[in-house]
Amino acid sequence: MAEVHIIGQIIGASGFPQHSLFCKWGLHTGGAWKLLSGVVEGQTQVDHPQNDDMAFWSHPIDMHFATKGLQGWPKLHLQVWHQDTFGRNELYGYSFLHIPSTPGTHTLLSPTWRPLGTWQEQICQMFVGGGPQLKSASLIYGGSDRYRLQTVAMGQVHLELTVILRNFERYGVESS
Repeated sequence: MAEVHIIGQIIGASGFPQHSLFCKWGLHTGGAWKLLSGVVEGQTQVDHPQNDDMAFWSHPIDMHFATKGLQGWPKLHLQVWHQDTFGRNELYGYSFLHIPSTPGTHTLLSPTWRPLGTWQEQICQMFVGGGPQLKSASLIYGGSDRYRLQTVAMGQVHLELTVILRNFERYGVESS
């Protein structure tokens, strides 16, 4: 079977209204993909930058897959959270990106968004915190349902990923 290695890091996040951020992440693949080693979900530590607009996580990602086809190419979905001084966590944004299909090292920016909610929910969020969240994580990377949501743009997540392809030529896939 053809193999894909994904090695890299979630560097951090910038452009969010508050500091003290952390990220929950997961990787979604199709049915023809088999995880050989590594983990497909995780969470970074909370970073509270003192003098910088960017939260740094440097969270490692290292996965090795075998696949029978290109259908269901891996997608990385991200959730950025803010932790306040009382230890309460508030969702700041969702994001997803397709893992690059070309071999090599890629520096990526993934813009985030969050559901807007009704005007009552927005006022409540201003005074109490919290806010609307998705019921299913599949809406982050799923198809047309995501485009019906009313959202507001948030910051962006910085990533650096290296993709290594192996044995794709044997299965008729060019990887030049």
